Amino acid sequence: MFRAVRLWWRADRGPRPATGLPVRRIDETVAWCEDPADRRYNRPFRRRDGEAGDRLWRDDRLYDLVIELDHNARPRVAGRGSAVFIHVARDGFLPTAGCVSLVPADLRRLLAKLGPRTRIRIG
Repeated sequence: MFRAVRLWWRADRGPRPATGLPVRRIDETVAWCEDPADRRYNRPFRRRDGEAGDRLWRDDRLYDLVIELDHNARPRVAGRGSAVFIHVARDGFLPTAGCVSLVPADLRRLLAKLGPRTRIRIG
């Protein structure tokens, strides 16, 4: 079971969704650290030019809405996995890199039902 931590949202791509989760806007600098050797591993950070990290500001719209899950969060263990999200699906539902993906309408319906105490079972 995973806890839904917060929604990350691209304000330039659509209205703020209805949700009981805390919401953070995605801007051009927001990234997720996937380097197990970095102290910021499996956490969001402000990315500087040339710095590594999974950018949440993407052209392909996959991260227009991102539900952050608490996978490998307490405690964080290097190499045990990072950036496990529920996000917008690729066309044709092509595979993700370990995340769950939904079409935008279904993702918005799910968000309307989520709050800070919600637990999600995947599998």
